[in-house]
Amino acid sequence: MLVQSIEKGMECMSLSTPSSVASLYALLSISFWGVSFVSTKAVLHTLDPLTLLVLRFGIGALFLFFLILAQGISLRIHLKYVPHLIILGVLGVFIHQLLQASALLTIDASAAGWMISFAPIFTMFLSILFLQERLSMFKMGGVVLAVIGVLLVTSARTGHSLSFSLQIGYFLMLSSTFNWAVYSILLKKLAIPHPSLVITFYMCTIGFVLTLPFLFQTKGWQALPLLSGSEWLHLAFLGVFVSGVSYWFWAKSLEVMEASKVSAFLYLEPLTTLIAAVLLLHEEILLISVLGGVIVILGVIIANRPVLSNK
Repeated sequence: MLVQSIEKGMECMSLSTPSSVASLYALLSISFWGVSFVSTKAVLHTLDPLTLLVLRFGIGALFLFFLILAQGISLRIHLKYVPHLIILGVLGVFIHQLLQASALLTIDASAAGWMISFAPIFTMFLSILFLQERLSMFKMGGVVLAVIGVLLVTSARTGHSLSFSLQIGYFLMLSSTFNWAVYSILLKKLAIPHPSLVITFYMCTIGFVLTLPFLFQTKGWQALPLLSGSEWLHLAFLGVFVSGVSYWFWAKSLEVMEASKVSAFLYLEPLTTLIAAVLLLHEEILLISVLGGVIVILGVIIANRPVLSNK
């Protein structure tokens, strides 16, 4: 199986460099999330956003369930950790995705893309307050560089300058980024003593159950026969890799690295989206996008400098 091969390959890289493996897990998560915008755009020609959301987490939960069975991992969870899983599922899956879906009803994807850069900033300050992580000048400098790079990449993709207005969509998107920061901090702080794969499965299942009523509200199942073969492939990718594997790998990276350092990889998401758009949608490559991408990568490297220098 592809996912198991990726996991075994990374874990066999070097037992003495867990931070490097954790960085790769975070990088893969961001890569899948970045490409998701391309797949989402392809599927939304047929499905409405809420139906897509339900199907994504339904497919993701089912995939993780069979992966757990294949690895022979127990699904048993101690009762005292059930409230923790419910909180993580509600925050990281249900509320996070609902806020983003609602925000995209009033603002465009490019505006939502650059607002994602607030999530690592929120995570950094929450990490200082609740996880006692230290804020170094290198980390702060990396954050500033990465934000600049994100702004260049996202503005270049649309050809518009970055603007902000008092629309409800911006407030919802900002709330979504703050919510993701809280989720990442809680996932790190709670440190539930169960395999991250099992934790992710229960979170994904909780998210699916909570979003399931939307399917009945929109009667989205009526559009399923209209999906083409390529659209089913995009939907499968969104369910398996974006809603399942990415959340799992994100949790695995948080097991080793500081929350603020893991969150810094979110700055790479617009860059991976740009690369996917160029390769899959044949969008034009602009010099300012390349410059922004280089600045983003440099910012992430600087923000994670202690991790990279302790190999």
